[in-house]
Amino acid sequence: MQSKATTVEQYLKELPEDRRAALSAIRSMILKNLDKDFEEGIQYGMIGYYVPHRIFPDGYHCDPRQPLPFVSVASQKNHMAVYLMCIYMGQSEEQFRSAWLRTGKKLDMGKSCIRFRKLEDVALDVIAGVIRNVTAKDFVARYQDELQKSAANKPVKKTARVAAKKAVKKSTKSAKAVPKKVKKK
Repeated sequence: MQSKATTVEQYLKELPEDRRAALSAIRSMILKNLDKDFEEGIQYGMIGYYVPHRIFPDGYHCDPRQPLPFVSVASQKNHMAVYLMCIYMGQSEEQFRSAWLRTGKKLDMGKSCIRFRKLEDVALDVIAGVIRNVTAKDFVARYQDELQKSAANKPVKKTARVAAKKAVKKSTKSAKAVPKKVKKK
């Protein structure tokens, strides 16, 4: 559920008291552990923490006008969520899951989102550890590595395959067009 708020304060003010308290506590934890080069604002209708264009001018590959998202916090229809974009780069997701499970709290996790209904369901220290251990420069480097890996693993585009097939057919036709030697009688 995207908010139309333009500031973090507006976003929080729109929320019911219990959700405002939970997201404010998470926001406070994030701000205490966040590298100084990240910035806070509203991004994609959520509270976002991102690498600003002054640090990474290329921006987010899906929309280069947007700064590179790092962490987002949102109040959704049936839950609240923390989105940690950095945990699915490299081995981080496995380490995160292990650390969370050691707390004894149930983990409701998607690709990069941790869903919860109450603040007590969140392993704040685990999320804080992830945020604290990633600088903006490190995040950009990991992000660029992942983009390169992704580009290297992309299948050949259909147009390239079609062009290759046509080239093979053409070379096959020209090979057939070469006159055969005529046998002398």
